[in-house]
Amino acid sequence: MKYKQIPGCLLIFAILFGAQVSVAAQNVFPAKVNLSNEDVVLRWNRVLKETILAGAHPSATIFPVRTYAMMHLAMFDAVNSIDGGYTPYLTDVPGSKNASIDAAAAKAARDVLAGLYPSRTEIYDAELAASLEGIEPNRAQQGFRVGEIAAAQMLAARAADGWTVTLIPPYSLPLSPGNWQPASPQNAAATFTHYPAVLPFALTSNSQFAVPPPPALTSARYGTDFNEVKALGGATSATRTAEQAQIARLWAGVGTPTNPFLTWNNVARYVSIARNLSTVENARLFALFNMAVHDQLLTSFTGKFDYGLWRPVTAIRRADEDGNPATEPDATWLALVPNPPYPSYPGNMAGIGAAQSTMLALVFGRDDIAFEHTWEGAGGATRLYTSFTQMGQEQSDARIYGGIHYRFDNEAGQSVGRNVSNYVFLNYLRPR
Repeated sequence: MKYKQIPGCLLIFAILFGAQVSVAAQNVFPAKVNLSNEDVVLRWNRVLKETILAGAHPSATIFPVRTYAMMHLAMFDAVNSIDGGYTPYLTDVPGSKNASIDAAAAKAARDVLAGLYPSRTEIYDAELAASLEGIEPNRAQQGFRVGEIAAAQMLAARAADGWTVTLIPPYSLPLSPGNWQPASPQNAAATFTHYPAVLPFALTSNSQFAVPPPPALTSARYGTDFNEVKALGGATSATRTAEQAQIARLWAGVGTPTNPFLTWNNVARYVSIARNLSTVENARLFALFNMAVHDQLLTSFTGKFDYGLWRPVTAIRRADEDGNPATEPDATWLALVPNPPYPSYPGNMAGIGAAQSTMLALVFGRDDIAFEHTWEGAGGATRLYTSFTQMGQEQSDARIYGGIHYRFDNEAGQSVGRNVSNYVFLNYLRPR
């Protein structure tokens, strides 16, 4: 590896208990790097981003985690079959060590994406041809065979994983206090109700890291967090700062270039280029990174539909029903950003940030890495972060500033994200 490692157990302890992980200051990355320096893994990561933004499939545009995980795990198995440095995810493909790693990775990526989005096959074929430039034909052909097998294994393994269904299971709750209700007639039906039944990539089940129940409506914690989101997250809040409003809108851009999954993959690209990772290192980084957030999302959705907690907009308008003397109703209260059409607890967005920031810190052996991210949507912005955790916490806080989550939602989601990433890192794609 080209970076200093901190023993995994110590880093995991530090992340779990909030310690600041640091090494020599001169190892902190520069804020800007040349993002055009792509290897084959980064090339296809970019191609997938372009596919998502093109709207190749509506559900992938909102939650593209399955596609990212499938493509990058297939690329990892292809690369690792030739390099042999790590335990495989699905398979070791027998083949010559003379096979081209670049050709194997490109063919694996092309076949997975063409299998998922056949309407863009011509685009993928052109990218494949560009990926092969300069590779000796015999080595390319040997790599092709490895990549082809790795992709076929991945597509077969996920063909009946439950992600794509013809009928979304219905979900509705009585009008009792605390129960989730649609925030508007336009979002009258709960969505993604099938996610708790989707096959995870790494976990034994989507309840392996199940969250405990949310605070009781009558508890002091509920009252405190209720009043925080009521003050900071309202559409006309006089408490929220301009920067907090910007943060809320930047992280609310699901289905746009500010999609949080695209954002975090861009951060991983930045760090990879700054550290000049090898193709093998990149293949493992992006496979771990995207496998973890997929399973985090399924775990989080499982908790949402298990507990069915109402969103702040419903809670604030009906606070006279919650039995808590610390809460007061406001019948006209609106959130700054649109409410997602599913229950509140635990918080997806906070979990995403925790999963991604935790995995990056684990792979790189440190958290205090400075980086810059430029947002393409929601009005655009360039923000500088001094650590992965800082960006993950901002992502969590954004949902309070936007008025759609309580802080206890976010803390539960963060627990899921950290636990899932730690489990994936300790159990998958390990050095041999």
